[in-house]
Amino acid sequence: MMKRSGLLRRHHGSDTLEEGTFLDLGTMGFEEEGGVATRGSIRLAEVLRYDDIRAASKLAYQGDIVIIDYTSVANDQNTIRRMSIDLKNVAKDVNGDVAGIAKNLIALTPAGIRIDRQKIRPSF
Repeated sequence: MMKRSGLLRRHHGSDTLEEGTFLDLGTMGFEEEGGVATRGSIRLAEVLRYDDIRAASKLAYQGDIVIIDYTSVANDQNTIRRMSIDLKNVAKDVNGDVAGIAKNLIALTPAGIRIDRQKIRPSF
């Protein structure tokens, strides 16, 4: 048996753990966390037409980080321009950030998350 103090006693009423048994740490809550709730998820949205931006914007308003793939409309400059303006307005509304992260990918983040625009390059 492995001797554990504090952690097991608080959550399982015991201070020992049988050899070969496992704890599900995902179900455990800790007082030290201070009630911190999860912020959201990273979501992937595909834009097939301009109207699909509305669904991606809703995710940002809910607190999710949204990666938008606009490959299908990449050749339509009017759609790209309108989409860019709308996404900048959403980022401003939620106090978040928006930036292109690859050729046909845009990242849209909620409040409190900024996009670092400098690439991390390997040092040789």
